[in-house]
Formats: sequence, C-alpha cells, structure tokens
Amino acid sequence: MLFSLPGTPVLRYGDEIGMGDDLCLPERNCARTPMQWSTEPNAGFSRADRLPLPVIAQGPFGYQRVNAAEQRRDNKSLLNWTERMIRMRKEVPEFGWGDFEALDTGNAAVLALHYTWRNNEVLAVHNLIDQVVEIELQLKGEAGKKLVSLFDHAHSEADRRGRHRLILEPYGYLWYRMGGLGYLLDRSDT
Repeated sequence: MLFSLPGTPVLRYGDEIGMGDDLCLPERNCARTPMQWSTEPNAGFSRADRLPLPVIAQGPFGYQRVNAAEQRRDNKSLLNWTERMIRMRKEVPEFGWGDFEALDTGNAAVLALHYTWRNNEVLAVHNLIDQVVEIELQLKGEAGKKLVSLFDHAHSEADRRGRHRLILEPYGYLWYRMGGLGYLLDRSDT
C-alpha cells in the first residue's frame, strides 16, 4: 500500500528484505543493527572483529536466513518484489504527482484511491483485512469503463450498469490504469 499512497514512499534500510529488529538492544538501537548483506561473518557488513552494534544472528530474522545475497537469487523474495514495486511506482507518476480522492467502496476494510494527473487516471484498491472481499465500484467518465491491471491480465470491463465487480484476496491489492494503455498518448503537458 505504501507505494500507492500520495507523496513519497519511505523505506528504512532492511525493509526491502524483511530484516527484523533486535529488541534486546536499548531504545532506537534495536532498529539500527548492521545491514544483513550475506551469510558471511558479521552478515557481510564488516570484517571488523567487533561492531558497534551486533548483527541479528539468532531466530527467524538472523542473517543466515534473511539477507540480501540470498534474496537476490530468489525471484519470489521480498527483495525482488520490492524492486518490482519501486519500478512500478516510477511507471505510475499519478501516485506521486496526481490529485486523488478516496472512493466509497461500501466496505470499511477496503481503501480505493482514484488518481488523476495530466489527463490520465489510475485506481489503487487495497483490502485491509484477512478475508476475501468483493466490492462493486461505479467510476465516472469514459475512462471508468475499462480498468487495465498493472500487474497481470485481470482487467475489468464495467457491466451494463457501469459497475466493476472486484474481488480482493486477504490483504490483497489491485492497481489499474483507467481507460486503457494509451496513457502516454493521452498525457497532457499540464
């Protein structure tokens, strides 16, 4: 959801690999442990005998399990997913630059944001609960009749009443370019 909100998304180092915190350390130091680059000693962060803060070495977030080198090799890793999301965010300037409005989804657990920028429109829909959710959206204008998925081939055409029936997996999300893929041709200068 972070990548589809207005403004600039902010990630702290380690977020892109799902790095944990060392809650045994005092105050903010728990979130300032060395970056986990690899399975090498000191998580590949340094060859020093002693570091100012210890690496996370035990448990499910230990550097042997969670590190950038291993995730880079796994196409389904959090690191590779994050890289794809950053790339997608860059390809959809409406998120960062556009005007937006929250749409009524009829379900308090579903957030739908409609963006417009330079004659183009994008829709981001997020399910915030751990259950499958089905919603119907009525979108305005000609662009609202056709939704082109930005992630797969699950496009949506409005029914005769002009409504889209969307099904979201638990904590799922759908991002659509509204009106089709001619957005570069449709983009205005202002």
